[in-house]
Amino acid sequence: MAQQHLDPPTGSVAEAAPLDEGDAPIGDALAGYLRAQATEFLRSLRQHRETGGAASGGGESGDAARSLRHSARRISGSLHTFRPLLDADWSEGMRPELAWLSGTLAREHAYAARLERLIGALNRLSGTAALPGQAGRAPAPRTGSLTVGAAKAGALLDRQLTLARTRAHSAALQALGSSRFHAVADSVALLASEVPLAPAADSADLRPLATAAQERLADAVSALPLVVAGRPYNAEALVHGLSADTAPQPQDAPWHQVRLLLRLHRYAGEVLHREEHPVDVRLLGAGKALNRHRDAAEAASAAASAARTPRIAPATAYALGVLHADQRHEVEAARFAFQQAWQKEAVRTP
Repeated sequence: MAQQHLDPPTGSVAEAAPLDEGDAPIGDALAGYLRAQATEFLRSLRQHRETGGAASGGGESGDAARSLRHSARRISGSLHTFRPLLDADWSEGMRPELAWLSGTLAREHAYAARLERLIGALNRLSGTAALPGQAGRAPAPRTGSLTVGAAKAGALLDRQLTLARTRAHSAALQALGSSRFHAVADSVALLASEVPLAPAADSADLRPLATAAQERLADAVSALPLVVAGRPYNAEALVHGLSADTAPQPQDAPWHQVRLLLRLHRYAGEVLHREEHPVDVRLLGAGKALNRHRDAAEAASAAASAARTPRIAPATAYALGVLHADQRHEVEAARFAFQQAWQKEAVRTP
């Protein structure tokens, strides 16, 4: 199952933003949003500690960790978009720390979701249905070059990604107990009571900065090759993925950048939210497509990395190559889905 990274709406989003006499959202809206997110961060941290402090996974502790990441991302994104309205030294010091925290906490869940995705794809490609309670396990060996290799490929991926997940879990636990994290938590606690706005920010109109974030997104989307998104066979991507070059797939970078800019645009919209304004359905569909794109691209990279393991059997390498190609096809499908979602409002019936 592909992991989901569309952050759920928060309570602060449903509140009308403070306005000036000209009906424009002003600096108080930003301060209120940051205080609300800081409060949510602290609530999630308290719940996380009370429920055992697991870095991720299921249950209340896992939910608290996800909520912690979401709040950290929203605060960091707002500091980026509206940085001219905030104390520069404070803002520039907070952003990388929040990015470090959210990235560290997300890694364990990402590895688990990647393994589940790849094993599910192997089961599908080899015609092996996973038994109840065996999700995430390697497919059982059967006759045929793919199904025999799929079992060994699944076992190899299981070893590699489980080890990576274990290391990520240890890193997250170490991070949550570090002085660096306590410094971040202390800064967020101060933010919950007082937002260090720049002079004159109280009466500043937030819309130009939010519009700038939207324009950066639009510019990045316009640079994407949307006219070829969804091609059924992208030979260039397939060849690159299984080459000896371990560098990230260069085709994916612009799409990952659009995903980041879309998130910043969404967060800016939350700051400016007025209850009477509906959610842009393009953002929801486009965000889901870009999450699928990222998940499939990273899964393909993991399959290609496993295929480079020394001295693996030819059948195993073959299964991993098929798996890599399958995930690259998923990448193309996600690009096409993004194109459809993004251009939905631009299509007009004659």
